[in-house]
Amino acid sequence: MNKIMALDIGTKRIGIALSDYLHIIANGHSYVSRTPEQDAINEIKKIAKDNNVQEIVIGVPYNMDGTKGFQADDCIEFSKNFEEFDIKQEDERLTSDTAEENLRNRKINFRKDKGLVDVESARIILEQYLSKIN
Repeated sequence: MNKIMALDIGTKRIGIALSDYLHIIANGHSYVSRTPEQDAINEIKKIAKDNNVQEIVIGVPYNMDGTKGFQADDCIEFSKNFEEFDIKQEDERLTSDTAEENLRNRKINFRKDKGLVDVESARIILEQYLSKIN
């Protein structure tokens, strides 16, 4: 059995979420600093190995009109570092706004730790993906 990982790839941080072994529940895991980039890649691969991950879902921030912009291209390019995994893409438009709202509703102060928003965004990306495959 394996878990599925989701990544919310930003310019500063990368949020990480993991599914359960049944691929039903999406859980926020952690975040890593994007720089230095090789350290981020190594840490993500370590988390994937430690959690028996075979599939990684990359959040791709399409523009509101459905086109790809610079950030979407950056996420897709970054995902090439994980070619040993089965890579899937998931549209992540507006996940940061939803993540902030979720954290506010749970009375979690994310102002001092923006990484919490990245983790919640990764969780939302994974939740969206899991709802499609189940």
